[in-house]
Amino acid sequence: MENTCDSTSVKGKIIQFVKFSIVGVSNTVISEGVYAVLIFFRMHYLPASFIGFVISVLNAYYWNNRFVFKEEKGDEKRVWWKVLLKTYVAYIWGYIATACLLIFWIEIVDIAQWMEPLEQWFAVKGMESVDSRYLASLLAALLNYLITVPMNYLLNKYWAFQQKKCVNKEE
Repeated sequence: MENTCDSTSVKGKIIQFVKFSIVGVSNTVISEGVYAVLIFFRMHYLPASFIGFVISVLNAYYWNNRFVFKEEKGDEKRVWWKVLLKTYVAYIWGYIATACLLIFWIEIVDIAQWMEPLEQWFAVKGMESVDSRYLASLLAALLNYLITVPMNYLLNKYWAFQQKKCVNKEE
């Protein structure tokens, strides 16, 4: 007898990644929304990023568990709190990367210097509170998703939501 695991088809894996991406968009909206509001009220970008992270990972856990990596009949049952903990651990690596990259973009590269024309445009439109530092913080956060989304997918799929799908096949 041959023991095979994770026999998901290529089409199934593509659909799963698309579903993960849909959940990821909602995570991004939540995380970025919380982050944008907090930095608008002059909270430092690192705590603002952390608060957005905590709320968006709770959203990620819920929808990934219900929609993306849902339990199939006959699969070993997952313990919800272990999966939640593993989800936070998986996403914490993305958060650490995000925090480091925020420091890189904002403090080292100083992308705010390229946001000054946009700041002036907003000022002309009567939105003086939208300054180059605010715009740079938003752009830096968005750039980080190009790195952290693929990393989070792999960690969630192959570790946090990993489920034993073994079947015995007779040769």
